[in-house]
Amino acid sequence: MKLLRIGICALVVFGVLAHGAVEDWARAVLETGAALLFLVWAVRAYFTEEHQIVISPLLLPLVALLLIALGQWLFHRTASSYATRMEIALLLADILLVFLAAQAFRTIEDWRAFVWFVMSFGFLVAIFGILQHLTFNGKLYWFREMHYGGIPFGPYVNRNHFAGFAELVIPVSLVPLVLGKVRRERWFLVSLFAVVPIGALFLAASRGGLVSFAVEVGVLVVWLILRRTVGRHLLSGGAVLLLAFLMVSWLGVQQLVDRFSSLASLEITGGKRASMRADTWRIFLDHPWTGTGLGTLETVFPAYETHYDGKIVNHTHNDYLEGLAETGLAGGLCCVWFLGVLFFDSLRRLTQPDGAFISTIQLSGLAACLGFLTHALFDFNLHIPANALLFFLMASLATSEIRPAAPPIPRTEHFGQSP
Repeated sequence: MKLLRIGICALVVFGVLAHGAVEDWARAVLETGAALLFLVWAVRAYFTEEHQIVISPLLLPLVALLLIALGQWLFHRTASSYATRMEIALLLADILLVFLAAQAFRTIEDWRAFVWFVMSFGFLVAIFGILQHLTFNGKLYWFREMHYGGIPFGPYVNRNHFAGFAELVIPVSLVPLVLGKVRRERWFLVSLFAVVPIGALFLAASRGGLVSFAVEVGVLVVWLILRRTVGRHLLSGGAVLLLAFLMVSWLGVQQLVDRFSSLASLEITGGKRASMRADTWRIFLDHPWTGTGLGTLETVFPAYETHYDGKIVNHTHNDYLEGLAETGLAGGLCCVWFLGVLFFDSLRRLTQPDGAFISTIQLSGLAACLGFLTHALFDFNLHIPANALLFFLMASLATSEIRPAAPPIPRTEHFGQSP
């Protein structure tokens, strides 16, 4: 299973560095990689007579959504067969990777390695984003032209999509720090892994990203209140946030304020966003049951556009409304089903008498998902393949039945402690 774990992490790295895997060639690599990993697992399972197949609770709503999209395509209930077919291929790849993650990540040691991977990779991407911002020459990676414009940060063409990535990686270091599950000799390293992405998130100046980060901090505070441990962990949590504040101050508070002001004029206005939401709602009202077809908003939207500004609208900047417009109530029910599984299964895992470290990393997965889903109200990060893949992996972390290593991990285990 080690090969599967390496392959899944490699696809995450590739997707993020390839500008979120939004281009056709990058999507093709992700889809091909998922298929090859599934083939490797199938061959191994056949020759080793693998009987212990784990089915993630997240799979059923995703498969149901896939069947709806297949029905749209097969029965010509879509405004664009090509667009729906492309989205079906990407959704199938995500389903395969969620399935493979359930086979590859089973024990606390497996997920511990994944957490270290997410922390270190998030730190490196944040460092790259900060360096690119400070030395920006108008090109991605300092050499690739942006032919269609953008407000880039790090490898992403849109700073809001970097924010979506940051929202997913920050909790895996922030939550163990605040809960005191980091060994003293590793506190500085893990703090660095938390503070630098937080500073990069502020520097990216994404309003939706900052709101989502506030939600993640709020989730952590609520958890501490419910566990009645606010006082005990107040110092560690305050120290992390103080370090983040000092980093932001070092980068320049006035510079950040000016950046917010200057970038606001380059983004879609509030009036345009409101009109897009209203127009998308009208699309849903006209196609309430199965929608216009997965991935067809760009095709359908011009006939409903009330605030025309000469620009192509390919996404609504609200993933939930866009999903309703494209898949109708049938897809909306699949979304509610998925969210219900995510919330209730993760909360059930948190209340089980498992090892403290298991609960800690699963809480970090839940906090990351809640922050990311909050951002989905203002943007379309679920349509960025790399971010969507990382979101599904964090959702798997939050809902998986994680087996402790042998011997069982005691409740007093700290982050990074050897079994």
